[in-house]
Amino acid sequence: MTKKIFIAVTAILCNTQLMAQQDTVNKATYLPEVIVTGVQTATDKQKFPMPVGILNQKDWLQNSATNIIDAMSAIPGVSLINIGPAIAKPVVRGLGYNRVVVMNDGIRQEGQQWGDEFGIEIDEYTVQRAEVLKGPGSLRYGSDAMAGVINLLPQSFSSEGETAGRFLTNYQSNNGLIAGNLFLGGNQKGFVWNVNYTYKTAHDYKNKYDGYVWNSNYGESNLKGMFGVQKKWGFSTVTLSSFNLKTGIIEGARDEVTGAFTKSILNFDGTSDSAAVATKDEMLKYNQYNIIHQHVRHYKAVWDNSIALGSGKLGLKIGYQQNHRQEANDIVLGDVYNFDFLQQTLNYDVSYEVAEINNWKVSFGANGMAQSFKNKGTAFLFPEYHSFDFGLYSLAQKTIDKLTLSGGLRFDTRHFKGDDLYVGPDGERLTGPAADATQQFTAYRSNFSGVSGSIGAAYDFSKLLYGKLNIARGYRAPNVAESGSNGIHDGTPFYEIGDSKLKPENSLQLDGTIGLHAADFTAEATLFINSINNYIFPLKLASTVGGDSLREGAPTFKFVAGDAILKGGEIIAHFHPQQLKWLRWENAFSFISAIQKNQGDSSKYLPYTPPGKLQTKFVFSFTNNEKCIRDVFVSVGIDHYFEQNKVFYKFNNETITPAYTLLNIGAGASFYTKKKQFVSIYFLANNLADVAYLSNMSRLKYADINNATGRTGVYNMGRNFSIKLSFPINFL
Repeated sequence: MTKKIFIAVTAILCNTQLMAQQDTVNKATYLPEVIVTGVQTATDKQKFPMPVGILNQKDWLQNSATNIIDAMSAIPGVSLINIGPAIAKPVVRGLGYNRVVVMNDGIRQEGQQWGDEFGIEIDEYTVQRAEVLKGPGSLRYGSDAMAGVINLLPQSFSSEGETAGRFLTNYQSNNGLIAGNLFLGGNQKGFVWNVNYTYKTAHDYKNKYDGYVWNSNYGESNLKGMFGVQKKWGFSTVTLSSFNLKTGIIEGARDEVTGAFTKSILNFDGTSDSAAVATKDEMLKYNQYNIIHQHVRHYKAVWDNSIALGSGKLGLKIGYQQNHRQEANDIVLGDVYNFDFLQQTLNYDVSYEVAEINNWKVSFGANGMAQSFKNKGTAFLFPEYHSFDFGLYSLAQKTIDKLTLSGGLRFDTRHFKGDDLYVGPDGERLTGPAADATQQFTAYRSNFSGVSGSIGAAYDFSKLLYGKLNIARGYRAPNVAESGSNGIHDGTPFYEIGDSKLKPENSLQLDGTIGLHAADFTAEATLFINSINNYIFPLKLASTVGGDSLREGAPTFKFVAGDAILKGGEIIAHFHPQQLKWLRWENAFSFISAIQKNQGDSSKYLPYTPPGKLQTKFVFSFTNNEKCIRDVFVSVGIDHYFEQNKVFYKFNNETITPAYTLLNIGAGASFYTKKKQFVSIYFLANNLADVAYLSNMSRLKYADINNATGRTGVYNMGRNFSIKLSFPINFL
């Protein structure tokens, strides 16, 4: 009976006669992957000496991640620091914050990335492909890219005469996420355009130990448009975008007896607050935010040009970004943003790509940014500042038979000026010195300069075996938090002290890769060692009478520097047997050791180092191009995170994180009628076994203790089912 129903439904969907022939499966073809990150022209990934990870749009469609950085953590060597489902920042091989440069729409994304609770203001639905360059990538993109570069590539231009798009919806069960995205684009006689709009909303997420986590709800919207011309001489486009995020701030306060999450409520006197248990009804509400929340807006305009000039190609990019980040942390003040940060950035990039001669590819250019930062609120953590970056670079690549040589050199300079700030007895901002004033920030100037370089080789030993070797020097100047912070951040809550005398970081990294690419099997093993001078990190201060040093009731951290060595690698093995074309077995193992030199056992390990990770995934896929149900896939994957016991525990900075294993499954297919696709459906489940776990990289791991259970911290998301529907939009 079930079979007859299936046949009838299939006949209706296909609108054609059923054929009694055997299903055919297209022959799997494994084409070389091409990259554009870190090179002057599109290059075969196998011939580029630095390790690169790739995430395509298809990959994240088959993943129930809550944001683009969460999705990218599937790439070996990439992890994330997160504070709930809405805020995540990338970590590449154990390094994050300003050591990772994120490129979006062709320019550096600048959004106050020095903060733990500051995420990346990028809508994943606007990203067609992500490339992760692992290792010092400062040559093309400016200083700071000591850990690597994440290049998020937008949708490509439509074909001439085409107007098409997509409507995508997503629902996730754990936090009730409702998301929708509409994309339309076209190309009419060289005039290219597209528009992208996304809306998301979610209530609080839950896990097995905590239940629903109070104040983890969020809402997000993004509007982005591109228009321009594409001709034989090149292209010129303008991209405009407006990103808007509103999210609760998870504090983790609990009721002493029941262990339930509590919220702050205003007392009758209006000048003090007390705690009350947050109800389940409140936790399941959409778009209603507690006083303690964060509001982030990011506006961007990019003018991007590529022009044929002489025998080469001239590139010109100019971008403007405004990042407005507000936090309300005090219910007594009401819905008032006591933290109100406004950052403005002007990006510029000029490059010239010389025409290829005798297998030589050469390019050179200059880029940088001018940036300003303002405190518009009533609480102050960072000084106001102005900075200017300028850099010159040159890249070259030469292919000699089976050998490809790549390298380059870059010089960077940064001029930084931090401003004075005086506050009164009640913390109010003053225009200058006064009898009862306190100087919270002292003006300072810093001038930094540094040289970055890279040289490497890729060699094909045979049609199956290849190898790579690369050595690179990276450079990074201290950011404003490291050099100038002086205040308490309620979202952490830590008191942070910067040091304006900190020196720039310099790194020297060696990467070695051996790879095998056969018809049935591909494998690649990459090992690296990275030595960093003047590695900057926050150190908890001890009181002279014992215990923690406290300022304004919070533990005090000061940014210090030391020398560090990071070692590790990634091993990838994929089986795709030609005799079983419907089967793929993908495996990856990544590991990192991060040690500070000349330190005792309690302080030698760098804080927030990702644990070892083992990934294995079976994918069963059937292309079935002659039927109305096509591109069928079923996947079963396991992510195992090893125990992280290499922690910085001198002042209880970190605690050991136990091992845990997550089971993920997925299934999907595309449905056609009259030979046209009308919908693709994806069913996904993350953490199917509903494991309660604390990620070593989660700041919520150090939230308040639950006295009812004895557990410390807020646990990560539990079991999560997701369904995505993608409807193509085609115009004749």
